Parts: sequence; structure tokens; C-alpha cells
Amino acid sequence: MSVIKVEDVAFVRFQVPDLKRMEQYLTDFGMALSSTQPNPDKLYMRGRGTGPFVHAAELGEPAFKAFGFRASSVDDLAKLAAETGAKVEASDEPGGGSIVRLKDPDGHGVEVVAGWTPEAELPLQEHVAWNNAHLQPRQRLVKRTGAGSATVVRLGHLVLNVSDFRRAENWYKSLFGLLTSDEIMAGPDVSIGAFMRCDRGDQPTDHHTLALASLPTGAAGFNHAAFEVGDMDDLMRGHNHLKAIGAEQEWGVGRHFLGSQVFDYWRDPWGFTLEHWTDGDLFTADDAPRQASIQEVLDVQWGPAMPASMTG
Repeated sequence: MSVIKVEDVAFVRFQVPDLKRMEQYLTDFGMALSSTQPNPDKLYMRGRGTGPFVHAAELGEPAFKAFGFRASSVDDLAKLAAETGAKVEASDEPGGGSIVRLKDPDGHGVEVVAGWTPEAELPLQEHVAWNNAHLQPRQRLVKRTGAGSATVVRLGHLVLNVSDFRRAENWYKSLFGLLTSDEIMAGPDVSIGAFMRCDRGDQPTDHHTLALASLPTGAAGFNHAAFEVGDMDDLMRGHNHLKAIGAEQEWGVGRHFLGSQVFDYWRDPWGFTLEHWTDGDLFTADDAPRQASIQEVLDVQWGPAMPASMTG
């Protein structure tokens, strides 16, 4: 039994030396400025969903600082605090509410928020149905995707490199109730990582909310954060926009095997990898975990091969 069961991943937090440059990049990436900016030395950017922010940055040398889960109640935060010795604190960030700040076994910052005041959703470009050889729902209507950035809706998942997979897996599962979707096998009885999702009972949830990976180097750290966009047209519009402004692309466009997402990976001005994705798999708590090979992680259903920069 876990201490609590988190509802979703909420935000990522970085340190960068230039907040204006970060704001411009994230705007081009498809985010919007959060409605409140309580500290001139911090930047909060939101998606089109109800979350008050999905990306936070503060002034300093480039570094990944933390990521946040969303809990269902402040009572859950009290349970975490009792188990870990951490404090439940009032949050002074957009959305308010309460927060517990933890460190995982590798020192990654893990924050859990509850009691957020939701934001009003921002408009997405109207979705115009896709026709295919079997169904033609779009009739007497043209499809025009327009130009400009993608529209980020929310943070969908995070991938961390860890020094000891089993130790990290036990910590995250015992505290937050995560379920394994796919465990990555390097050989018989040799596990090096897993794609894990939230336990929302019979409510379908993303194939993975958090993925952990032990790389051959053994180095721990941030791998990438993935933001859901409106749809395939939205992703490709964003791809063209980022390419036109000279942003650094890392990998894509393609479709994964594990999770099935259509993906497009980019690097921010300080080299941190951020992903656009759409059309991922959804599972409930009744769906059993499976074992997958490293090759299924590296391979794509279609699209370019994974670059060496992402394999450590």
C-alpha cells in the first residue's frame, strides 16, 4: 500500500540565467504567461488547461530543480508529511494551495501540491476532424491548420535518469502509488527502468506519468519533460514554427512503441529537452504491467531513429 495516490504530474522547475529569453522560448514552444507572477526573479508559464502553471523557472546557473505531482487533497499532503518528516507549507506560487517538498534517492526535487485554484481554460484552435479510408466525418468543410506555435495543454510526463532503478522505483511507488505500464528489461531478470502511470482506478490515465531509467553511465539527472498539445495538426504547426525560428530539434517527428505517442523533441536555450506529444495510450488500474525490451524504447513505429544524444 502506498502512502497516497497522486492524480497527475503538474509542473517542472528549472534554474536559468535569463528569464526573458526563457519566456520567449516557451512562448514559441506553445505556452502562455501565467496570470500571476509573484516574484520578479521567477517565471511561471501555463498551458491551455486549468493548471496555474506547467513550467517554472528561477534565476541562476542552468539546472533542473524539481518536478511536481498533484495530490487530491491537503489531507494527502499531511499523510506524506507524517511519513517523510517533511512540512506541509502554504504555496506562494500561482494557484496557491499547499505543498510538500521532498528529495528522491538521487536528490531530484519532488514537490506535491494540493488545493490549487484552477485557471480558466485558454482556447485551443478548433479541431477539424480527420478523414480516412474508413470514415469521412469532415464533409463540405476545409481543413486549415494555420501558422504559429503549437498549443501546449498540460505537462504529460517526465523522464528521470536514476542511479539505482529498483531503489528509485520503490521510493516512488511506496509514496505515490504509481503503477508499472512497461518494465524495461536489459536481459533475463535484469530491469533497468520502467514507464509508470498514476493509479486512478477505473479512470483511464496516460500510459506513463513518470519514467525512470538507469543508464550505462550510472549518472542520475533530468532526461526530458513532455507536454501534450492539441492534436497532430497542432504538433506539426509547432514543429514548423520552431524550425523557422532556428530552435534546436533533438528528435522527431515520429511515433513511439511504448505509449504510442506521436512525438517531437526540442532543446531549450540551455540544453534541456522538452517534448511535444499527442495521441498517447490510456490505461486503467485493471491493465496488467508488461515487460519490454530496450529495443522497444529505442525503436519507432515510424520516424527517425533515436539520436545518440538521448541514450546517454
